[in-house]
Amino acid sequence: VQLQASGGGLVQAGGSLRLSCFASGITFDTRNQYAMGWFRQAPGKDREFVAAIGWSGISTLYADSVKGRFTISRNNAENTVYLQMNSLIPEDTAVYYCDVGATYWGQGTLVTVSS
Repeated sequence: VQLQASGGGLVQAGGSLRLSCFASGITFDTRNQYAMGWFRQAPGKDREFVAAIGWSGISTLYADSVKGRFTISRNNAENTVYLQMNSLIPEDTAVYYCDVGATYWGQGTLVTVSS
């Protein structure tokens, strides 16, 4: 399984970005009911949980720090998970990683929010 994250970049505070993560080598069906999620790691800090979504896309979970600003979604037919990030703040600056079932990890995409 390989995960390819994209969509990171430089944005001003208050702006928005949409991250995407495409998973190859796996098919999300009734035999592979994996949750997917996003973590992030800021410079000099530990990796932290951002958001997760269940296989069906109905159940979601967010870190308190992003609740109300970020929205996670997925498209199983396209093997892709998304993270819509609105009202970005400088504290959101980090490398964002996607995961499948907390087992498979992508290479990360850098998000930089300027003040």
